[in-house]
Amino acid sequence: MDLEKTIEELTNLISNRKIKDLREFLENINSADFPSILENVDEDKIIMIYRLLSKGKAAEVFVELDPEDQEKLINCLTDTEIKNVMNEIYMDDAVDLIEEMPSNVVKRILTNTKSENRKIINELLKYTDDTAGSLMTTEFIDLKENMTVETAFEFIRRKALKKETVYNCYVLSIDRKLLGIVDIKDLLAAERNQLIKDIMDSNVVKVNTLEDQEEVTKMFDKYDCVALPVVDQEDRLVGIITIDDAIDVIQEETLEDFEKMAAITPAEDTYFKTSVFKHAKNRIVWLLVLMLSAMLTGAVIENYEAAISTLPLLVAFIPMIMDTGGNCGSQSSTLVIRGLAMDEISTKDILKVMWKEFRVSLLVGTVLAFANGVRIMIQYQDLKIAVVVGLTLVCTVAMAKLLGCILPILAKKLKLDPAIMAAPLITTIVDTLSVLAFFNIATIMFQL
Repeated sequence: MDLEKTIEELTNLISNRKIKDLREFLENINSADFPSILENVDEDKIIMIYRLLSKGKAAEVFVELDPEDQEKLINCLTDTEIKNVMNEIYMDDAVDLIEEMPSNVVKRILTNTKSENRKIINELLKYTDDTAGSLMTTEFIDLKENMTVETAFEFIRRKALKKETVYNCYVLSIDRKLLGIVDIKDLLAAERNQLIKDIMDSNVVKVNTLEDQEEVTKMFDKYDCVALPVVDQEDRLVGIITIDDAIDVIQEETLEDFEKMAAITPAEDTYFKTSVFKHAKNRIVWLLVLMLSAMLTGAVIENYEAAISTLPLLVAFIPMIMDTGGNCGSQSSTLVIRGLAMDEISTKDILKVMWKEFRVSLLVGTVLAFANGVRIMIQYQDLKIAVVVGLTLVCTVAMAKLLGCILPILAKKLKLDPAIMAAPLITTIVDTLSVLAFFNIATIMFQL
């Protein structure tokens, strides 16, 4: 979509009061594009645009809006219009809406929601955040095993418009136990008089309502699902999780991990909607911790003041050694955190990972030591300095890479987020250890 062109045409239609053409134009815009469009339209025109949409389209657009814009819109809509929205949106979207809105808005929303839908919403709200139950929707196609394919198609035709997906149909017993699953393509390929139980797949991948949402997203990736059935403790089907909700969770978890890896407390809102004060608050705690821990490095350098006075040239190599250690640690931690997230690495693999990273560090350290040795010989013609720096680099790279793999795995073992053991923390630890190694090696070599 060409945003500028769309907004220009939209503005012209509004200015010329071509309501019929405007309604047709709006219906042809993808619902996901409306938030970007409405950001560039005057607020007094937004409600007019929204009211020109059909019921179904209006519900789709409403779900795509940010919570802040949804609240503004609700405050402008009549009770009848809110009722239309709540009748059209899916239950998982309704739950997300209610969780984001202030209490006075929630009260108005629930007042204009059907009693049967309110009951479903209240049931879904009982599940704690970050669980499969909090992600699921109750709108799915359920079939009986003794139905014929023809009967199943008639049932799907009657129910499809009110269900979030019809690609997978779930076969249930009388007491709603999950017996199997039928793809729509299997139904299309089957004979009309075949029974559902003869074509269903009884080997169903499913999750429990209390399963962690991160584990749920991994199952989507592993089994290439478009939807996952959710069962309760008695193995009764209570809902499904669709791929769009799984993608939302993946994005949230990825963003949170990136923020933690950068030593930032995860924010609840977008970058521009988070205030300057909130941004500072989210960053300052970790920065204070890292700054105070970096004082250890200063204390080590101060302890070797006599060695520095005797050979001032040593100071010139400290930044390079510290930076190299931090970079090496960041590389290892990033790879290990990714491996843990993708289930390529488990906590029991710690010795295997350490052995692999140690061998990598020897190769990397040797190359870096040789390159620096050549530079030092050209610049200073001092073999001892070259040897000291070279040995320090080998030690620093080894320590950094081992810490970079050990700390995230230990965090995982202790039920902590491995991302907190990322670049800033590892860099601070490695800085102290690398300076300590550097001066110890120099003291021995130069007998300081």
